[in-house]
Amino acid sequence: MEYLMSTPARLPVSLVKGNGCRVTDDTGKVYLDMVAGIAVCNLGHCHPAVVRALQSQAETLFHCSNLYRIPVQEKLAEMLSKNTFNGKVFFCNSGAEANEGAIKLIRRYSSDKGKRGPRIITCSGSFHGRTITTVAATGQVKFSKGFDPITEGFVHVEYGSIEAVKAVLDNAIGGIMLEPIQGESGIRIPPAGYLKELRELCDKTGILMCLDEVQTGFSRTGKLFAYMHEDITPDIMTMAKAFANGFPAGALIAKPEIADVFVPGTHASTFGGNPLAMAAGLATLEVMVNEDMPSRSMKMGAYLTDRLAELQKTHRSLIEIRGKGLMIGAEFDSDIGFMTQAGLAKGILLNVINDRIIRLVPPIVITESEIDMAVSLIDGILKERGL
Repeated sequence: MEYLMSTPARLPVSLVKGNGCRVTDDTGKVYLDMVAGIAVCNLGHCHPAVVRALQSQAETLFHCSNLYRIPVQEKLAEMLSKNTFNGKVFFCNSGAEANEGAIKLIRRYSSDKGKRGPRIITCSGSFHGRTITTVAATGQVKFSKGFDPITEGFVHVEYGSIEAVKAVLDNAIGGIMLEPIQGESGIRIPPAGYLKELRELCDKTGILMCLDEVQTGFSRTGKLFAYMHEDITPDIMTMAKAFANGFPAGALIAKPEIADVFVPGTHASTFGGNPLAMAAGLATLEVMVNEDMPSRSMKMGAYLTDRLAELQKTHRSLIEIRGKGLMIGAEFDSDIGFMTQAGLAKGILLNVINDRIIRLVPPIVITESEIDMAVSLIDGILKERGL
C-alpha cells in the first residue's frame, strides 16, 4: 500500500479469487459480490467462455498494432454493429477513453460539416470519466475540483428536463452526451419518454445524440443496451465496463456517416482493439446474445426489487427503490456509509453512493437464492443498527 497512490479509498480486504457471484480473500473468506467490479463482471467472475477465449488467444497473439488488420477485432465489430444500430466501431481501453473519442467525434463532425458549433450539452449529476476533458463533461463539480483549468466547451443542464435542453440550444451546440440511467449519482432514471423527446429534438435541430452506456450496457438494465428500452437510436454510443467481463476494453460506435469523419490520423489507440481484449469481448458478447442475458437481468432484477420492497416494510429508513434490470438503487433517509464495512464483516460486498444509496449491480448470473442471501444479510445489518 505504501507504494500506491491513494486514489481509491481501499477497503481492508484483499480479494484473490472469484467464481460466479462469489469472491474469496487472502484469508480464505468468501463474499457474495453485489458490486461486480462496479457493473463490470456481468457474466460473473471467471466465466468459462471468457477464460477459454483468453487462454486460447494468449497462446496465439497478445498484441499487434492497429496498423494491421486484426481478424478477431473485425469479427467483434461486426457483431456489435449487427446487435445495435449498424454503426462503425472504434476500440479503446476504458469508458473515459470511449467518451473522449465521442467528444472528439462530435467536434470533428461539427467542424467538417460546418452546420453547428463544437459545444456539447451534458447533464447535472452525470459521470463521464476522470480525464481532464471527461471531468469537464461530468455534471458533478466534485470530480473537477482542483484541476483548473479544465477543458471548455460543455454546457450542463438539468437531467431529465427537455425544457432545460431547449433553453441552451443555439448554433454553437453540436451535440448532447448523457447516460440513459445515471449510475454514479445514485441510479437516477429520467422521466418516461425523455430520451425519445430528446431524440426528436436532436433530429429537428441537427445536433448529435451521444449515449454514454459505459455502465448501463451489456444487459445490465434488462436490454442489451439501455437505449433499447425507449425504441430510439443514438447517433453515437460509448461502452466499456462489462465489455470484456473484466478485461480492460471499451468502444464507441457511431452511425456510418458520422463515423466517417474519423480518417487516418484523426484518432488512435495503441492498445485499443488488441487481440486479447477482442477475444474476451467477443466471448462476452456471444454469451450475452446466445444465452439471452438481457432477459435474465430483467427477471433477476424484478426478483431483487420485490425482495427489497419486502425489506422496506420492516425498515422505514429505506425510502425508495429504483432501477431497471440489475441496476438498482436503494435509498435511505439517513447516512448508511457504514454498510460497506458492515457488509465485509457479514460476507457481502456492497457499494454505497453519496452516503445514502446502496448501488446494487451484481453479476447477471446471480440466482434467486443468492439474492435471498443478499437481502437477508442487508436486513441483518440494518436491524443491528436499528434502522
